[in-house]
Amino acid sequence: MARRCSITGRGPLSGHHVSHSKRRVKRVQKPNLKSKRIYVPELGRFVRIKLSARALRTVNKKGLLPYLKDRGLSVEEVAL
Repeated sequence: MARRCSITGRGPLSGHHVSHSKRRVKRVQKPNLKSKRIYVPELGRFVRIKLSARALRTVNKKGLLPYLKDRGLSVEEVAL
């Protein structure tokens, strides 16, 4: 499974770690992913989703189905 948020599509970023002497070394910044089991009252069941911490905050605020509708996705597309 890829290190990618199933809702937002956020994935790893690459860049440089720069030391005090300005030497550059390649590094990867990985997204803060969580594997969560979210209850969807409209469906009456739990859905297991791999999502970023930012997406999880938005799901807690809006609800899963309204957030997916805003992004043009369905539950079947994002569920594991």
